[in-house]
Amino acid sequence: MKIKNTRREFLKQIGVGGALTSIAPFTGVSALSASESEEQLSQNFTIYLLQTTDIHCQLHTHDELFWENGRMVFRKTGGYACIATFLNEFRSKNPYTFLVDTGDMFQGSELSAKTKGKALVPILNQLKYDLYLPGNWEVIYYKENMQQLMGSLHAPKVCTNMYHDLGDGKRGELIFQPYYIWYVNGIKIGFVGYTDPLVPLRQSPNYSKGIIYTHPEENLAYYVDVLRNQEQCDFVILLSHLGLSQQIHLANQPACKGVDYIFGGDTHERVRKPIVCKYAKVVEPGAFGSFVGKLALTVQNGKIVKDEYELVEISAARYKPDKAMKILIEESERPFANDLNTIIGYSTLPLYRYFVIENTIDTLVVDALYWKLKDLYQVDVVLSNGFRFCSPRATPDHTGNIPINSAFLYEMLPVDSVVRIAQATGKQIRDWLEKELNNVFAKNAEERFGGWLVKFKGMKITFYAYGEKGNRLQSVFINDQPLDLEKTYTICACERDGDPEDVLCRLKGVKNMKNTPFTLHMVMKEYLKANSPVTPAPKQYAKALDVPQELLTQVRGVDYQFQ
Repeated sequence: MKIKNTRREFLKQIGVGGALTSIAPFTGVSALSASESEEQLSQNFTIYLLQTTDIHCQLHTHDELFWENGRMVFRKTGGYACIATFLNEFRSKNPYTFLVDTGDMFQGSELSAKTKGKALVPILNQLKYDLYLPGNWEVIYYKENMQQLMGSLHAPKVCTNMYHDLGDGKRGELIFQPYYIWYVNGIKIGFVGYTDPLVPLRQSPNYSKGIIYTHPEENLAYYVDVLRNQEQCDFVILLSHLGLSQQIHLANQPACKGVDYIFGGDTHERVRKPIVCKYAKVVEPGAFGSFVGKLALTVQNGKIVKDEYELVEISAARYKPDKAMKILIEESERPFANDLNTIIGYSTLPLYRYFVIENTIDTLVVDALYWKLKDLYQVDVVLSNGFRFCSPRATPDHTGNIPINSAFLYEMLPVDSVVRIAQATGKQIRDWLEKELNNVFAKNAEERFGGWLVKFKGMKITFYAYGEKGNRLQSVFINDQPLDLEKTYTICACERDGDPEDVLCRLKGVKNMKNTPFTLHMVMKEYLKANSPVTPAPKQYAKALDVPQELLTQVRGVDYQFQ
């Protein structure tokens, strides 16, 4: 492939001016490559590329949900101390090993919230990552803090589509370097990285204020050309935090020609066998530190001749906690131990967030909001976003029920947002529901957006997941009455930092918006104190007519199943 533009013309187009008019290669050299000889280069060997993603600050071993033989099964997995053991064992046997993380490493726990991510830095550094990509949640503590957190990590950072916003839509330089090259025993492996360009819509808008995101297609072909033809890389990997549907879509676009693998993230999918697309293979290694993706590249006579991929389960039974990492985690948590371990309630059911349509965690959240606000503000419908983060909790304590402590509350709801109410017409609600359904079930992968289906109580809907855009809804009832398009309803959700006054939970044009004196955490604690043990069984407030209620993925049309 030839570059159609000059480099100066290209850089002018993408808005970096003269800052990168001479792009130096960003390279890393393996410890064994400095004194290579021709004899060494001809040897046969194997390169290993390991990937974690979407750990969401899950420091400890936890219950993990598996779907086996048509039912839920829970096993203990993950935890940074167990990951450290796996990595130490693996590296000791395999010297040509490179470890990457593809994002969402600073959001998802009370410890992170109380330290604005700083407590995670020494833990990540101790694992000796080789390269990082920022995820969609790295901006949770705003741009400057994100830069400081990422800058505190010892390994390089790569992101090829995040620019400084100079104001009035003008792009400055890239925030992170656009590509990275690992030179190992005569082999060059190039990396580019893309995070979700929809972050300003998916997250609270102010989180990413000062950042301009672009779509991968805008400059991917250019940088692949740099890696393949200028830098003469033998293998190119695209690090991605776009979501599996978007990654599959990208791997089928001409811009992806020259990419060998997409190491994906964001949607917490578990790709056990690479999804083969037109231009690249796509993988994604689950979430919460429960798995590590492992790509093995076989080299013969200086050429990569085979690739093999495996999803490694970080089983707590197999990988005992690393002592040094365990001590580091204990020291990080010690100042907050009393708060983290305070029990605030109990559940009779396992708590999880893995199903596309309804989950017990979200049922607990909307139950609490409805209980607190229904009569106080004559609320008709309460809403909760379709979040994916939060590892399951399924192990009872001595009471026979599953404990919910303060730490787990932060895992369910890392941001203690203010609860808001507003008013919307039936027509607004119907149109919004159609849009939310399309965000999840769009036929075209590029139209799928964000997380799972939005959750609610006070409203019941039936729909066709794979129906036509704008016509999926079959019925909508509010307070057990058919939706009246002309009627005004009171709705409740949480405040999103930076949203306009007429937007609530992505529903535009609402009226009479006002904040309540309550936050999400206040409501949850009060509800659990008054009602524990709770039994948050999904009630089929959203009922699909053409897919199982236990649907575990948005992805369709490819050889993939969530397990």
